[in-house]
Amino acid sequence: MNPHLDKLHPYPFEKLRQLFAGVSPNPACSAISLGIGEPKHPTPAFIERALTHSVAGLANYPSTVGGEPLRAAIAGWLERRYGIPALDPATMVLPVNGSREALFAIAQCIIDASKPDALAMCPNPFYQIYEGAAYLAGATPYFVNSDPARNFAPDYGSVPQDVWPRVQLLYVCSPGNPTGATLSLDDWRQLFALSDRWGFLIAADECYSEIYTGSAPPLGALEAAHQLGRSGGERPYRNLIVFSSLSKRSNVPGMRSGFVAGDPAAMKKFLLYRTYCGGAMSPPVQAASIAAWNDEQHVIENRALYKEKFALITPLLKDVMDVEMPDAGFYLWADVRRTGLSDVEFARRLYADYNVTVLPGSYLAREAHGENPGEGRIRMALVAGVDEVLEAANRIVQFCQGLK
Repeated sequence: MNPHLDKLHPYPFEKLRQLFAGVSPNPACSAISLGIGEPKHPTPAFIERALTHSVAGLANYPSTVGGEPLRAAIAGWLERRYGIPALDPATMVLPVNGSREALFAIAQCIIDASKPDALAMCPNPFYQIYEGAAYLAGATPYFVNSDPARNFAPDYGSVPQDVWPRVQLLYVCSPGNPTGATLSLDDWRQLFALSDRWGFLIAADECYSEIYTGSAPPLGALEAAHQLGRSGGERPYRNLIVFSSLSKRSNVPGMRSGFVAGDPAAMKKFLLYRTYCGGAMSPPVQAASIAAWNDEQHVIENRALYKEKFALITPLLKDVMDVEMPDAGFYLWADVRRTGLSDVEFARRLYADYNVTVLPGSYLAREAHGENPGEGRIRMALVAGVDEVLEAANRIVQFCQGLK
C-alpha cells in the first residue's frame, strides 16, 4: 500500500457523521442541512435540454483534451468575465470532470518528491483536497492561517523566508472556502513576485467566483495577472493556472464539469499527465457545458437568490453570534464562542435540539503555528431555498437564545 495514505485525515463529513452518531434529533423539527456545500437551486432547463439532446454522443469515445467548441466556449467566457486577452483554446484551456479531480491531479503532475522537504502551500482553513493531494504526491502541506483582520484572507507575509525555497505548488482559493475571502491585486502582486523568485506553480481555485454579495465581481487570478502585465510575451501567465467549475455557477454539481486554464507550458505538461489518468468528459456533458458557459442570465438570477438569503439571514444571526457578510461564496463563517460552546459542541447540540446541521470550523482546518483557525467557528452553507434557509436561521437563533 502507498504509505502516504496513512497521512490522510478523515473527510470533514465523515467526522460529522461520527459526531452525530447516537444522537436522535428532535422529531418535532424537520431536517435542514447547512453542512454540505452542494447547490440546491434548480438546474436551468436549457442546460438539461442540451444534455438530453446530445445523448447520441455516448456512442463515441471522447478525447482527453475535449472538443474544440467547448474549449472555445470556456476561453470566450474567461475573456468576457475577466476582461483579458483571448486565450488560445488549443494550448491554454483544458476541460475536466469537475475541478476537484483536477485540483488533486495537479499536485501529482507538479510535485518533484525527489527534492528534499517538498512543500505544497495552502490556506488554513481549506478545501481538504489540497492536503490529500500534497501528501499523495510525496510533499508536505504548509498551512497559511487565515487572518480575521484581513477579512480571513491568508497572511502570506507571515510565512518565514526560509520556507519559500521549498514550495513547489501554491494552492490559492479565492473566493475562499469556508471564509469567503478574496485576494486583492496587491496580494496577487506579492504572490507573483514570490513565484517568479522561487519558481513554484500557483493553482488558483475559483469555483465560487460567480457568487458574490457586492456589486463588483471578485478579482480573478488571470485578471490580476493581466492587470500586472503578465498576460503576454513568450510565456503568458507564467506559472499560473486557474481551476473553475459549473457546479456552483450553474447549479449542476452532478454534471461534473469544470476547466483548467493558464500558462501554456504548465498546461502542456498537465495534458500529458491527464492522457494517462484523467477521465475525458462525455460528449453530452460537453454539449451541456457549452450551453452553460455561453449564457449569463441564469447566473445573474442564481446570484440574486444567494444575495436575498444573505440579506435576510445575516442580520438575524448577528444577534446571537459574531458573523459578517463574506466577500463571496455561499457560506457564512460564524464565530460562536460567545454562546459558551465550542464549535463541535455547538454543532452537536444544534443538531440534537433543532435538527439543523452545520459544520464545525475546526473540521475544516489544521493546528498550525500554534492555533487551529477554525476553532470556535461554524460554516453554514446557504444552499437550500430561501424559506428553508430562513427557517434554519430562526431555529439557530432560538437555540442560541435558549443557552442563556
